[in-house]
Amino acid sequence: MATFFEQLINGLTIGSFYALVALGYSMVYGVMKLINFAHGDLFALGSYLGYTLLIASSSWVTVHFGLWGGMAIAMLFAFVGIGLAGVLMERIAYRPVYPAGRLSLVVSALGMSIFLQNGIMAIWGSRPQAYPAAVVPSTRFSLLGLPVTTLQVVILLLSFTLMLVIWFIVEKTTFGAAIRATALDRSTATLMGIDVRVVIFFIFALGPALGGIAGVMNGMYYRAISFNMGWTYGLKAFTATILGGIGNIPGAMIGGLLLGLMESLFAGYVSGAWKNVFVFVILIAVLLWRPTGLLGEKTAEKV
Repeated sequence: MATFFEQLINGLTIGSFYALVALGYSMVYGVMKLINFAHGDLFALGSYLGYTLLIASSSWVTVHFGLWGGMAIAMLFAFVGIGLAGVLMERIAYRPVYPAGRLSLVVSALGMSIFLQNGIMAIWGSRPQAYPAAVVPSTRFSLLGLPVTTLQVVILLLSFTLMLVIWFIVEKTTFGAAIRATALDRSTATLMGIDVRVVIFFIFALGPALGGIAGVMNGMYYRAISFNMGWTYGLKAFTATILGGIGNIPGAMIGGLLLGLMESLFAGYVSGAWKNVFVFVILIAVLLWRPTGLLGEKTAEKV
């Protein structure tokens, strides 16, 4: 039973990374009907930005702000940096080809993914890097008789807080209503006075920014990072988005957490080498049973 709960905590931790990245996928698809294949590479870039800040000023950060302060500053740095990168990506790679249709947008997204991945490799090198142990909190303690680390607790608390904040903004605020209206029918939303450009700016800033935070947390959790990790995590997050219901914010959260749990439990009880196969088999089964995902896709009602 202890093994089960240990894998449960590991799965929720991993799933929180997938969920944060999946939120960006879901927000962009919901408004733009665009599958942003470069989103996973922004996650990787965020991980490298956090790594660079901690490496370049590790002694200064830890001396002046402490271990947790350094972690918070690295996340804030990645949040702002990747948010700006997301906005620039929309302006440079997507906005010029909007009139050309969805296929051109998909090709542009794939090209942006290749550009980011090779850019990371050119700047930081092709060899994996590692977050310094001195700046990664590693204190262990017992929670209800289960061994957990303070880093796991912080990751889970921060991830669930961010998910709750995003859900509140989208579902309970006036601006969130504008986002939902734009997602349902952009032309009608424009006629009703909604500034679609502000909505697009928001989703391309916030979605990647959440991925940037997830990248730093992932780097601190696993310590090892690589230039091509964005493709793997992007694919997993996209799978989580489909699993929960593409374009559905709560669905992205639930899909990410479920994906992490399935991976962790299968790796713990069966085989880590086959966990990805198991996850995609489950995904196929869910889509055969419910093609729009567990919570369904957000679509406009025809009346």
